[in-house]
Amino acid sequence: MTQSANHNRIQDIRHYRQAGLIAAAIPSTSPFKDLTFPLNVYAHALLLQEGKADYLHYGLFQDDKTTNLKAAQQFSTDLLLAKLPPPCRILEVGVGLGATFTLLRQRGYDVHGITPNSQQIAYIQKSLGTSTSISCHSLEAFTAEPGSFDVILFQESAQYIEPLVIFNQALDLLTPSGQLFIIDEFTLRHDATSSRDRHQIDSMIVLAERLGFELFEHRDLSTMAAPMLDYLLKVTRTHRHSLIRDLALNDEQLNQLDASNRIYREKYASGHYGYALLRFRKKTPPQWRVRLLEKNQMTEMLELFKNTFHHDMAPALWHWKYGSNASREIGVWRENKLVAHYGGLSRKILFFGQPQTAVQIGDVMVDASERGTLTKKGPFFLMAATFLERYIGYNKPYLVGFGFPNVRAMKVAERLGLYAEVGQMVEFSWTPLAKWPCVKTRLHPIDRTDDPRAAAAVEACWRKMAENLRAALVGIRDWPYLQRRYLNHPTQRYQLMLVKNRFGGRARGILVLRHDTFGCEIVDIIAPLSEIPLLVLHARRLAGINGHDRLFCRITENFAACFAAAGGTKQALDIRIPASIWDAAPSVDSLRNHWWLMSGDTDFR
Repeated sequence: MTQSANHNRIQDIRHYRQAGLIAAAIPSTSPFKDLTFPLNVYAHALLLQEGKADYLHYGLFQDDKTTNLKAAQQFSTDLLLAKLPPPCRILEVGVGLGATFTLLRQRGYDVHGITPNSQQIAYIQKSLGTSTSISCHSLEAFTAEPGSFDVILFQESAQYIEPLVIFNQALDLLTPSGQLFIIDEFTLRHDATSSRDRHQIDSMIVLAERLGFELFEHRDLSTMAAPMLDYLLKVTRTHRHSLIRDLALNDEQLNQLDASNRIYREKYASGHYGYALLRFRKKTPPQWRVRLLEKNQMTEMLELFKNTFHHDMAPALWHWKYGSNASREIGVWRENKLVAHYGGLSRKILFFGQPQTAVQIGDVMVDASERGTLTKKGPFFLMAATFLERYIGYNKPYLVGFGFPNVRAMKVAERLGLYAEVGQMVEFSWTPLAKWPCVKTRLHPIDRTDDPRAAAAVEACWRKMAENLRAALVGIRDWPYLQRRYLNHPTQRYQLMLVKNRFGGRARGILVLRHDTFGCEIVDIIAPLSEIPLLVLHARRLAGINGHDRLFCRITENFAACFAAAGGTKQALDIRIPASIWDAAPSVDSLRNHWWLMSGDTDFR
């Protein structure tokens, strides 16, 4: 229950916090009235039930030996304190109500506490004085001299913080052989039907070892922690009227809180959730450091891009790719130099007809001086495995990933156990035609983002295309996507054409073309699949009008027949479609030969 030391709280906490903003003019009699919802509920319920609220974390119940929650919470804290080294310098991340902080000070530890929650800071300072060594910081924002602490302690605060941040900050802030204590709730197992809003414990341990720590204690406390959910449900039911009155709440807020706790209780019973104590020791700093790449490190990424691909990426293109919070970047540093990069661009898709979110892997780069290590200790593996663990699979930000590696890169990833092949790209080419008009259909250019007729036509064509592709995986191609991907692209210019009936004006499909030295390329099509031959016919005319020697199009091989109906010549390409096999995700067999992907689904055409 301890409040996060990071602003990135889990979804239900964010939801409750928003609900807690509902104002009421009822004066509160609770000393916890200013705490964030639902922590104010938990603290005040403990006060009403136990007569005192010292902690906001779970209690550990020892069967009939534990007579009340206060004793269960104290047992948890005592268990933690008993494992600490003799008095030393401690950073407590997430200070709750300050009880553990106070005990540490009383036992002679030199402790500093952090929390981003100003209400908690105010409560603690009111109790312990304004000179107390506690500061209002998230872990990401906290800075201190390297090696400033012997121990970093997370008591139910790690669950809200990105693990890459936890271990990288600990690596910098801890002394050699310094210890990292985490006592918290974790996801123990997950599948397609279960949510995953806690860190997966096995991935957490693997990541810690990858980032320079060794695990020397792992104690499962799930059985002792599970009764806490029954306790919370009981006290909110028992003191419901007082909680609503004293904290100026409403019924719906408590109903939602109780519903969440019942779900958590079920997750403990099914073994999806658990509670554990993890103790890590800092080892020799690793040769390479894997970190999230922040927006202020864009310049480093652009320099690596230029050195890798021998041309510049415009800053505007970087913002177009990675400026959204939905995209992700992981970097690898040797000392202070960025030597590798692994990017992911969020993409809304239909997954066999159902809305999902995928990620396109792009800008995978390793500095030339580091490419010799293509093993599970090298920079490519470190960043790729970390990305897949953190972001791709069941109940992660992205259900599936895709990309466009060549055969050589694909074989490296397969050998390392990261990817499996689920498709490949082919190319069709046609000779251009003369500019003579078609009798029954005509072209209408789409060159404005505020064209309501074009928007309606795109939406109508996309609905028909999506219906045709209910048995496939396809990126959503609606009007907002078309605007962002093509009309608002920062560096590329595309020709967008609506093909419609000459009489009656019914939309038949949308063509997206790119003109360059390679010829005229059909980058994208939005249309019922039966209309593809008609759209290719118009594309051949446009290629001729623009003086090109050829028209070409790239498509996943499993949909090649749709384009073969328009004639042309087909050839295989050295481009494969990968799927992650590193963590729990839809099976390779279920994905193989089901993607609809064209050049427009890349980030580089």
